[in-house]
Amino acid sequence: MELILWALSFFIDLALMASTFYQLVILTDLEADYINIYDTASRINRIVIPEFVVQGVLCAVFLITWHWFMFLMTVPLACYHVMLFLKRQHLFDVTEAFRFLNAEKKFRMIKLGFYLALFAIITFRLALSVFNFLSDAEDAVHLF
Repeated sequence: MELILWALSFFIDLALMASTFYQLVILTDLEADYINIYDTASRINRIVIPEFVVQGVLCAVFLITWHWFMFLMTVPLACYHVMLFLKRQHLFDVTEAFRFLNAEKKFRMIKLGFYLALFAIITFRLALSVFNFLSDAEDAVHLF
């Protein structure tokens, strides 16, 4: 069961990193004038809500499975996402795009760093659970 949890967390965090990196690339393209504002807004706004939901599900999974450290590590970002959603500031605004471009890029860079740190912890725990699973299976074989 532990192995399934960490494998699922691994792929979820990988998807969250890819989503955040994609948003960062789109914002960089906007800054370099490779893409127009409307395309940027539509591409980013299309994946904001699914990212918030997936990150909230990951946080809830850690709570349900009693992994308190991981839950406490992911809950601040989940609360921040909820706050942005309730204030209706979660979508990329076309009219304010260039004024808040640097702030949006910084926010996504910090989020990418957070997801990378989470990825390192999850990868370690996944490797540890694989080792435990294989060593337990080997011990079970030697019982007979």
